Amino acid sequence: MTAHAVSNVFFGLNPMWVSTCILAATYALIMSEQVNRAIVALIGASLMIVVGVLDQEEAIKGVDWNTIGLLTGMMILVSISRRSGMFQYLAIWSAQAAKAHPAGILFILQITTAVLSAFLDNVTTVLLVVPVTMAICGTLKVPAYPYLFAEIFASNIGGTATLIGDPPNILIGSQVDLAFNDFVYHLTPVIIVIMVVQAIMIHIVWGKDLRSTPEAQAAVMAMKAEAAIEDWLLLKQSLVVLTLVMVGFVLARPLHLEPATIAMFGAAVLMLLDNWAHHSEKAAHNIHSTFGDVEWITIFFFVGLFIVVHGVEVGGLLTLLAGKLVAATGGNMAHTGYAILWASAILSAIVDNIPFVATMIPLIKSMAPSFGGPDHILPLWWCLSLGACLGGNGTLIGASANLTVAGIAERNGVPFRFITYTLYAFPMMLVSVAISHVYLWWRYF
Repeated sequence: MTAHAVSNVFFGLNPMWVSTCILAATYALIMSEQVNRAIVALIGASLMIVVGVLDQEEAIKGVDWNTIGLLTGMMILVSISRRSGMFQYLAIWSAQAAKAHPAGILFILQITTAVLSAFLDNVTTVLLVVPVTMAICGTLKVPAYPYLFAEIFASNIGGTATLIGDPPNILIGSQVDLAFNDFVYHLTPVIIVIMVVQAIMIHIVWGKDLRSTPEAQAAVMAMKAEAAIEDWLLLKQSLVVLTLVMVGFVLARPLHLEPATIAMFGAAVLMLLDNWAHHSEKAAHNIHSTFGDVEWITIFFFVGLFIVVHGVEVGGLLTLLAGKLVAATGGNMAHTGYAILWASAILSAIVDNIPFVATMIPLIKSMAPSFGGPDHILPLWWCLSLGACLGGNGTLIGASANLTVAGIAERNGVPFRFITYTLYAFPMMLVSVAISHVYLWWRYF
């Protein structure tokens, strides 16, 4: 970064303090939830340019278009695939695989949610699974809260296992040039352990006491999973394209392709196949519907946030903080990693983990010279991923999936109170982070 990029701040003010104040105000408004977070991020980004911390060219450089492309491509793929009914089929199949026993359904829906979240983003997963869960709980006449709580945890835990499962991982992978296989190799083993422990804890708290009548269980077993499939041709096309996209992610390095290219190519191919299969009027409607399903609020939130964080990076605050953190941990890699893990977990429970991770990535990058270069700080990225993704389970505002489930639950008459959720969730989140601590110590430190 050249000096002229930060020399035009109004009234000659210190760019570090100006950019820090904009970041703090942006975070405060996001946490208040009084204004849509995409609007807040875009206002913050605009202020970085207007007051002179960044010029427009420099601001555009701060946007990680690989992340934007990956998110958009996966949203399009899921939007089209969902119309086939495959996800509703999976939920009904899961309930019947447990013989409609409430505790068994609780366990299998967690596993289903975790696996789906590893390959779809976790917000999309809960949007697909929760409505079917509500219907199953209504038929069984059992309380929905334990199931929804468990699905929040499973979505955030399962999403931690892969590059594409959770937005923080998408950010880390894209900005640090980590491949799909890197996340699977380094994080999936501990995530499997955490998921099993989590399922046991939820069974102890709720599962063992869930009961239903034989008549209600018979009603669930009578559901026809196949009837959920609305378009068999689209189902086959979606499965083929999704499989090829996953293979593309695995082979991205040897193919010299970025995840965004693979996701967008897959999205375009599936849209083309869907377009061919219908008459022109229906095809036009499907295209508009697909693009309408893209979460543009999330996309523009990322764009604005990237620029805000880039402004802080240019202002010099992150380099300063990196030096202080390295000094506080005595330049010890393990101590630094544990500090990042626990700080990320606690803070991600308090603030949305997406803006937190976006701020932490350049901070950790700034530590590389102190530890011998970028190749030597790989364990710190796993510390950040585990802390931020798992910490998001700690409160209702910790991750986007949490608020999504709470919103659906409230609309369906299931109260989701912040304090009640936190009293159950925070201790369970700490257990998952403690398991991660042991794993990191055993494998890296």
